[in-house]
Amino acid sequence: MSEGRDRRNPLNWKRILGAGVGLAASFFLALDATALEQHGRFRLGALLAGTALLVAAIAAITVLPGLVKRTVFGRWMSRTRFELTREGAAYLLIILLITLASLNTGNNLLFMILTILFAGILASGLCSKMVLAGIELELSVPEHVFAGQPTSARLKLRNTKRRLPSFSITVSSGTSKPGRGASSMRPLQSPGGVLNEPIYAPYVPSRGTVTQHVTLKFARRGRYGQDAFMIRSKFPFGILRCVRFLPWRCEVLVFPAILPTAKIARLLHHSTAELERARKGRGEDIYAIRDYREGDSARHVHWKGTAKTQRLKVREFSEQEENCLTLIFDTGTAGTDAATLEKFEKLVSLGASVAWSLSETGVRLQFLSAGFSSPMAPAADVIYLLLEWLATVEPDSSPHAGGFLASVSAATDGFPVIFTMKEDGPDIPEGAMVVTPN
Repeated sequence: MSEGRDRRNPLNWKRILGAGVGLAASFFLALDATALEQHGRFRLGALLAGTALLVAAIAAITVLPGLVKRTVFGRWMSRTRFELTREGAAYLLIILLITLASLNTGNNLLFMILTILFAGILASGLCSKMVLAGIELELSVPEHVFAGQPTSARLKLRNTKRRLPSFSITVSSGTSKPGRGASSMRPLQSPGGVLNEPIYAPYVPSRGTVTQHVTLKFARRGRYGQDAFMIRSKFPFGILRCVRFLPWRCEVLVFPAILPTAKIARLLHHSTAELERARKGRGEDIYAIRDYREGDSARHVHWKGTAKTQRLKVREFSEQEENCLTLIFDTGTAGTDAATLEKFEKLVSLGASVAWSLSETGVRLQFLSAGFSSPMAPAADVIYLLLEWLATVEPDSSPHAGGFLASVSAATDGFPVIFTMKEDGPDIPEGAMVVTPN
């Protein structure tokens, strides 16, 4: 293991040699600065001292990180990263001013204060690192999620440390660092991840769990996924923000948006009216004669009963023919420009909305499209199978996409309701109901 690690991170001897030369140069510059100060040439001495400090810092930054990464402490620290906060930037500016003052004056008290300030940076990094250690995450998302509708999810933070609690943790969407086993899983329809905004947990007790209720909202349909979440903390001083990635593979399939009920009600009214006209007839056994209700067919009016009671009466049969609808979705489009794609998304929402509304009735439903078909069954039994397909369907602008309607419309088991981007055409059968996004 150690030999393989050495091959991946070989020592750069040229860089080490250059750093040694730099440290030697900074040492002699510091000696010259001391000699100049003893002869009263304070400005030149301060300039040489600052140059010595800069050269030593460059040498340390060049070599020390590579050496530290080869140690156990370095490998422990490499699983996280640190970010400088705005407060930390102001803190470093104060350190710089005190450093210049201590070099110019040689005051031992200023050097002690400078040491304490550097210790504060180290303490901030170590404490924030310990806060994030031992944290486990779990996100529970409902099985059925619709675009544009808020969805409640649960985020659990578990602290596995025995004695130390964790403070001030922020959870947000993230992805694993490249080269550390990150998968290629990314959101497909949105540049963001599963979480819409960061979630803040002020306190997680040792060996305890904190549950946060999260509201998720996805703007568009599709498959959202990520392989890690990012947790951050700048406890206790806010100088450094410690960032750690927690692997948790999460995938959410977002169904198309369900349109307002008023629009769908008009479509359903037209479809049931067309279905009523297309029927061959019902059973012959009359169960009862009752008052007319809105939506009853005029063919079932009982004229004798109406004339006798002076109220509109209809016949009710003992065996009703089941409503059978076949939803045909045409994925063909004339192009892939932004306006066409937006109309296609609206057509997908129309199809999902009609199917969702039909699932609340006793209608038997069949769904047909290029590469997908469902059997004729009660709408409630096939609705989620249909929505899963609509969640990931893509428009087809190829020339052969236009022949789908002609091949499928003649083999339908129920009254055809066609969802298409075309207003009319030879492929659309006569008598079928056509739904377009316009």
